[in-house]
Amino acid sequence: MNTAMDDPIVVVGMGVEAPGGIESLPEFWSALAESRELIGPLPRDREWPIAELLSLGRNEGWSAVRDAGGFLTGATEFDARFFGITPREAVAMDPQQRVGMRVAWRALEHAGLNPGALDGASAGVWMGVSITEYGPRFAAVTEHSGYRVTGSALGAVAGRISHGLGLIGPSISVDTACASSLTAVHQAAAAIRAGECDWALAGGVCVMGSPGAFYEFAKNNALATDGHCRPYAAGTTGTLWGEGSGVVVLERESRARELGHQIYGRLLGSRVNHNGKGAPMAVPSAAAQERLVRDSLAAAGIESELIGLIEGHGTGTPVGDPLELTALSNTYGSTGNTVPLGSVKSNVGHAQAASGMLGLIKVLLCGAEGHIAPTLWADQPTTEIDWNASGLRLATKFEPWEPIDGVRYAAVSSFGVAGTNAHAILGMPVLEDTDV
Repeated sequence: MNTAMDDPIVVVGMGVEAPGGIESLPEFWSALAESRELIGPLPRDREWPIAELLSLGRNEGWSAVRDAGGFLTGATEFDARFFGITPREAVAMDPQQRVGMRVAWRALEHAGLNPGALDGASAGVWMGVSITEYGPRFAAVTEHSGYRVTGSALGAVAGRISHGLGLIGPSISVDTACASSLTAVHQAAAAIRAGECDWALAGGVCVMGSPGAFYEFAKNNALATDGHCRPYAAGTTGTLWGEGSGVVVLERESRARELGHQIYGRLLGSRVNHNGKGAPMAVPSAAAQERLVRDSLAAAGIESELIGLIEGHGTGTPVGDPLELTALSNTYGSTGNTVPLGSVKSNVGHAQAASGMLGLIKVLLCGAEGHIAPTLWADQPTTEIDWNASGLRLATKFEPWEPIDGVRYAAVSSFGVAGTNAHAILGMPVLEDTDV
């Protein structure tokens, strides 16, 4: 088998960490299936200027910051000795390195691999991540001096995983803003197909080392005024920041079958593009997104009417959501079917560089369980599109998901503030044992 269609890249393991203390796949699935919102107050254990944050709305031209977000409860915790890291080095490490390491470990265990027995493996690591301003400045004399280069480098998020496990394939951190983790999956799959590595870990992580994103979006009046993320809903006012991490184990299907690995999904096709010129860089482009969907479907070699679930980007912004809906309606909504649409951001907030991966794992869990998890806050959809003519509907209830010839097909989108867009098409075989 020589072609991507004959021997597709498959997902054989997953790991996740999400707000609300979630550190396992069953916990994540329970929260999704039960329509739980995993939002809590701003963290009080990170030395953030909480009082100043909550008073930003008093500044002329700024919107208010609510005491809410999707934060990892264990972000400040790390078993450094377990990973062979000295305490001083661990403190200087960006928490995104720490969380990424432990979620990658969980993904390997879920795949039935022994993380402690991989030294020298021809495996790659691709991790989506963005700068979140952790730690003191470089140009200062502190107790952390000497550890700040490896502690803060984005490349070290993937590098820590490769180093800790002894993996010798490519090790690449990917920053395409909020499209980072899906871009990482796309690049990892391409590298496996090209023979650069036998298998790979791919994912994303976001831990907010500072509240800088709240300041930026408060000044741009793009934060949710009520402390909830409401994708595709009427009256939505903006996004709500969150955190999280997800990692998947990828390999060729022939290798998975040879080694007896459980196949949770096939990556049938994925593409990454850019908006190009036109509107300001941070403004999404419906035309670019539509082109991306069509290119991804062509790469997957399937027709759009097979798609039974769309996990959208769905930030809950009044500008971005209608543009995304237009692109989805012109592609998946033009087949005569009515396709369910949702966004995990309604549960966890906008986890930025990790958001696409949390959405992808949500879809894989829906496929394994044979049910579509609800999207919250969507009982009153936006009136910016004609839903009756769109060919789309918001998935607001827990509902069965019927396969087509033994396969459930889904699409996942993720878009970055710098204009990069990523899209993936998945095919999930019906599992005899749905215990993930």
